[in-house]
Amino acid sequence: MTEPAIAVRDLCFHWSTGVPVLQSCSLEVPKGGFWMLLGNNGSGKSTLLKILSGLLHPQSGEIGVSPPVGFVFQNPDHQLVMPTVGADVAFGLVEENLPITQIRQRVAEALTAVNLLSLQRRPIYALSGGQKQRVAIAGAIARHCEVLLLDEPTALLDPDSQLDLVAQVQQLVKSRELTALWVTHRLDELNFCDGAFLLEQGRVVDQGDPMRLKQRLIQSQGVKYEGI
Repeated sequence: MTEPAIAVRDLCFHWSTGVPVLQSCSLEVPKGGFWMLLGNNGSGKSTLLKILSGLLHPQSGEIGVSPPVGFVFQNPDHQLVMPTVGADVAFGLVEENLPITQIRQRVAEALTAVNLLSLQRRPIYALSGGQKQRVAIAGAIARHCEVLLLDEPTALLDPDSQLDLVAQVQQLVKSRELTALWVTHRLDELNFCDGAFLLEQGRVVDQGDPMRLKQRLIQSQGVKYEGI
């Protein structure tokens, strides 16, 4: 049986105040899968992604993630640091000490994958929100990341751009054999994924078929989700 690309077992995390955020949280994402993470505000979704990316460290539990890992923030302005599209994608390759010809090749390949090659010299400030998110994803592709972690990447986008981005990531996952875990509040985005996890009070309480989870959330009393 193939090892999962993401595996979390009995993960526990709390802030310095002692208030638990994740409690015995466990999940597995198979290699090549596009899975989504659902849950109300405060359920621990973003914290879990930050732990998987190494930005936070849990108090206990086991974590396995296939490296390298790419993290896409809700607000792309928090991670785009260079003045132009091409320069920003190349920035993540600095530590690899690659020849300039190979860097250019990887940048062109990554921008082609997200349909932004024609904007390689465009200033970052001149991009739309959706284009900025695709630049962030291109940076992960250029680094040959095996796993993409996306923390509500459509939160700041208009409705049309939201579905364009999720469809783009779905296509990238399948065509490049990547693995993705995508945090969302929008139930219409579940139409694009292979499976989903439902997080409540720091634990996975349900998982599997996204359409079944979508119906569960629609029918739940007092649970408010967008896109329904």
